[in-house]
Amino acid sequence: MIERTERVPIPANVVQAARESARAVRAAVKRKGGTPLRDGNLVTLLYHGVADAVRFHHWLDIFPAVPDFRPVAGTKLWWTQFEIPPDARIEYKISVERNARRRLVVDRFNMNIAPNPWGANSILTGREYLEPPWAQFDPGVPQGAIISEVLGTDLDAAPRIARIYTPPTGTRYPLLVVHDGSDYLDFAGLATVLDNLIAAGDIPPVAAVLSDPVDRFGEYRGSDAHAAYLVDTLIPAASRHADVNGLVAMGASLGGVASLHAAWSNPGVFDGLILQAGSFVVELGGPHHRGVLFKPVIRFMEKFLSDPRELPPRIHLSCGLYDGLVDDNRRLADQLSHAATSIGHSEVASGHDWHAWRDLLRPGLMHTLGSPGVEDEGR
Repeated sequence: MIERTERVPIPANVVQAARESARAVRAAVKRKGGTPLRDGNLVTLLYHGVADAVRFHHWLDIFPAVPDFRPVAGTKLWWTQFEIPPDARIEYKISVERNARRRLVVDRFNMNIAPNPWGANSILTGREYLEPPWAQFDPGVPQGAIISEVLGTDLDAAPRIARIYTPPTGTRYPLLVVHDGSDYLDFAGLATVLDNLIAAGDIPPVAAVLSDPVDRFGEYRGSDAHAAYLVDTLIPAASRHADVNGLVAMGASLGGVASLHAAWSNPGVFDGLILQAGSFVVELGGPHHRGVLFKPVIRFMEKFLSDPRELPPRIHLSCGLYDGLVDDNRRLADQLSHAATSIGHSEVASGHDWHAWRDLLRPGLMHTLGSPGVEDEGR
């Protein structure tokens, strides 16, 4: 058997430090700028610790296999090397196996971290990837306000609290109805994105009502009760704080399904849809092993595709290239393109995560809200 060796050697000072102590190796890697260590598109990741096996763990459905980490003889240092597309952005953890137990940990040598609803992941980017400037906080940009509204609802016994973003300028504006609104706010920087795009003139001033489910699976897989809640309770509540001129529903994953279902259930109510990595599954099984969780979605999609009813005039779909839902979204975009509505479609080299959806917000917002003379330019 031929031993696999590094295409690019691990820096000698890092190997020497690994022979000394954990503190020494951390300092040596830090002096190199942390991981990943780069050579063009080739990246090197490191782990230091006692283990039986170390692996690169990601949540990408469509991505080449990554070699397992290999130990450096005489040390507790492990390494792996692989090529990453130059424009890619990947979230990952390191899987550490020891004594038949497995744990997932963030990469301690990589300071690039993405918080998410379940904790945080490490981030690996290609050498050409840049965080969109319109997603970065700028203290010089006027900021919108966020207020809270307590809502009574027939969906559950307890009242719900919805947060409402109002823009810094304007008096009459469209309203975004945002599924998983708090996650969009906390993990995709939605308020910052809206502030920046409004200030740049890419979109008109827009308000947003940030809706959070209590039972996400029950509400977001084609629930008539949820669609009625949006129109009868949530939107009227938001309208007390904003002079609404147009409605756009948006959501990611199952939130995309909920958005499409809301528009289908209420023909003529919504003026636009922003559907991000929508779980538009039409059959169980397949290469991504869709289970019974998707049965209600499949029932709704069958109804929708057989009778789309009156579609909103502007719809934008988007997805990550490494997301197993990318083909479902491409198929739906193609099916909708034959309808009398304006369809936009964007993709980025990423997976099924909040930063991927953040990076796709600008084309979706511009397509559905638009401003005179502004083109849908993608990311």
